[in-house]
Amino acid sequence: MSRINTNVSSLISQRILGQQNRLLTGSLERLSTGLRINRGADDPAGLIASEALRSQKASIGAAIGNAERAEQVVNVAEGGLQEVNALLLEVQSLVGQSANDAGLSDDEKAANQLQVDSILQTIDRIAATTSFQGTKLLNGTYDFQLTGQATTVDDVRVNAAKIAFGDTRDVEVLVTQSAQHAGLYLSAGGALDLTDASSLFTIDVAGTDGSRQFTFGSGTALADITDAINTFTDVTGVSAATSGTGIVLKSTGFGESEFVSVTITDDAGQAGAVHVLSTTNEDVAATAGSTAFSAANSTIRDEGQDVGAVINGVQATADGKTARIATDFLDVELDLTDAGATALGAISAVTINGGGANFNLGPNVDIGNQVSIGIGNVAARNLGTDGNGFLNALASGKSSNVIDGDLTAAQKIVNDAIGQVSSLRGRLGAFQKNTVGATIRSLGVALENTSAAESAIRDTDFAAETAELTRAQILQQAATNVLGIANSQPQSALALL
Repeated sequence: MSRINTNVSSLISQRILGQQNRLLTGSLERLSTGLRINRGADDPAGLIASEALRSQKASIGAAIGNAERAEQVVNVAEGGLQEVNALLLEVQSLVGQSANDAGLSDDEKAANQLQVDSILQTIDRIAATTSFQGTKLLNGTYDFQLTGQATTVDDVRVNAAKIAFGDTRDVEVLVTQSAQHAGLYLSAGGALDLTDASSLFTIDVAGTDGSRQFTFGSGTALADITDAINTFTDVTGVSAATSGTGIVLKSTGFGESEFVSVTITDDAGQAGAVHVLSTTNEDVAATAGSTAFSAANSTIRDEGQDVGAVINGVQATADGKTARIATDFLDVELDLTDAGATALGAISAVTINGGGANFNLGPNVDIGNQVSIGIGNVAARNLGTDGNGFLNALASGKSSNVIDGDLTAAQKIVNDAIGQVSSLRGRLGAFQKNTVGATIRSLGVALENTSAAESAIRDTDFAAETAELTRAQILQQAATNVLGIANSQPQSALALL
């Protein structure tokens, strides 16, 4: 049938041509943008998945930037500490030179003191001025804030602690094993009474620092023997004290690395015995074993014992009176007093109220992705220990100055300061290498894989899309030709007229 008013063939052709035009437009859009999904209608599920992956990519990229920034901060701090370390080595040299008392004039000692004073001022200046974008790094800005330190704790060093915003953390210590000196007891029965009066009582005493041989004659009082041994305590690391009718020999320090040994080279007929002190080194009444002087020509030795402690539920590693744990959430080191290290029980050591240098090195902003590290104040007044003193004691007029001060104490202070700065540099280096470096590498791999996953969902496959474009172009041209034919069909009705 031939109709003029309604051309059904043309309508069909127009609809098909419209569809082909939309397919061609979509293909051109995907090829021009490089994206398979340009709007939600293209692939609703794919859009949701790809946007989630895009969000993850943005978070990972920010975390990589944070890690690189943390590395830069550590580099600046390390640079300042390296110079402080070099200055401390120079002080060590000056202290050693100044100890050569007879070989130095007063003017040379004064010149050395001028150098020490200048170095101390420089260390303070480095501590006060080393900064990153205006934030001071070595003046205690990034140290942890502590309150409520127990009297049984000498010192607390918080190396790292993860603390939620506005929260605090208590450090609880449970002492499970007492720290002990190494100790021996010489039960001589009072003043020396040598049966072989022509011989001398000869004893070798050794400790962690060295050994010394002592010789005494008949009638020597215990107090005189004690004084003689104590004269060389700095050489041997062993101290002596009279106790009843004998002498207690103890290591100056606590811990398994400490020892005391005695060898009776010549007993000269002196009656007595060497006892190894048991559980509590100060208790000479309870001994773990004894050897007569006449049989003690072989070395009798006793070793100390490290404190045993549990800190916040984690078994601590110990060295003498020092206990430490190093976990992901808390890295703390405690120096206990003699009372704290030798008495079993619980200690509320300190409360951490925040502080530290905190970095967010993960894609999520939460405590699990944060890392922290403490950077203490390295000014001269803070370098050293309570036991030996602090570095500013080497300044002019102070107790350990190099002109007329105690140079033995000065060297101990400098050694402590060098150890502290080196330890801080080591911690920063480990943080930079093992925490920041590993994080950057890990996040880089995660970014690659996340980008690949997002690309697989959202990006255009040009090989397939160009084939689709060719198909759409051909169908669009065919639909256009067919529409032309359909539009010309009604003209055949003119032949009937």
